[in-house]
Order: sequence, then structure tokens, then C-alpha cells
Amino acid sequence: MLAVRDGELNALGELFERHHGRLYGFLLKLTGDRSTAEDLTQTVFQRMLKYRHTYRDQGNFAAWMYHLARRCTADHVRRSSAAPRPIDPADLNLHADDAPHAAGQASVHDDHRLLYAALALLDRDDREVLLLSRFQELSFAEIAGILECSVGAAKVRAHRALRELRDAFFRLQRPTPPVS
Repeated sequence: MLAVRDGELNALGELFERHHGRLYGFLLKLTGDRSTAEDLTQTVFQRMLKYRHTYRDQGNFAAWMYHLARRCTADHVRRSSAAPRPIDPADLNLHADDAPHAAGQASVHDDHRLLYAALALLDRDDREVLLLSRFQELSFAEIAGILECSVGAAKVRAHRALRELRDAFFRLQRPTPPVS
């Protein structure tokens, strides 16, 4: 990114190749929509180019990229007023491990489906902090920078969001009793 900032615009292609997959995955899980995630991924890289002069080599490039992604997503939500859609695990290229028994594979697939459905039920802020901490594996210092809060606040938000995710997962897991 330093090369891009200093005018070597061809280096943005290398950054795109290196980071677009993880960024797209983050945005897909955040928005629940493939088309929106693709559009937002492109928008993030456009903004990287537009705001390259603001990049400082004070930390991690990924944290800066996710900060831009967060802003792009917030702009999109404000413009469209779109609520996130439930995430289809097939869109995420999830594959059950090579378990020898089909029932085991079906169970893993069902758990993934429930997990992503529960994730989609969370509000955007909770989903965002979980995606950054658990899926993108950023440190809490990096997350704090992205969310513009203290490290302690980022940890508390992640803990609360994880608890909300667990509760949503178990609610989805329980069958609803029949109405008499």
C-alpha cells in the first residue's frame, strides 16, 4: 500500500489479488448478499485508490482495509436501508470435512446453516465485531482501531456479540412447539 500511496498505482492490482477474497468473504457475511458484497468489494478498492494519501504505515494494512469496508457498508446501508438477508451456506463455499459417514456431513452442514442464520439475525454492529474477531482473525487492537473504540470496549462488544450469537443459534436449533 505504501507503493500505491507513493504513486505506483499498478501495485493496487497485487493488493487486490492478495486481499479481495477475504474482504469479499467478510462483506458477504456482513450483508448476506453476493451481489452487494461484490459491489462493496469493488468500492473498497476504489476508495483505497481515492484515499491512498491517507494511508499511514502505523499498523496493519488489513485493519485499514476493513475500516474502509466498514465505512462503505455503512454508506450502502444508509442509502438502501436494506436489512441483511439470511446467509445461505452454499454462497460461502462451506464444505463439510471428509467425514466417512453422510449423516455426519449433513449434521455439519446443518450446524453451518444454523450458525450463519443466527449470524444474520444479529444487528450489524454485533455481526461486524464477530466477523472481524472470529472470521478475519484480527487482533482486538486492530478491531479497536477499525471500530474507533478502546481495546477493552472491542473485547466487551465481541463477548456480548458472541453471547447473542450463541443464544440465536440455540433458539434456531430448538424446534418450535406445535400450536394447539
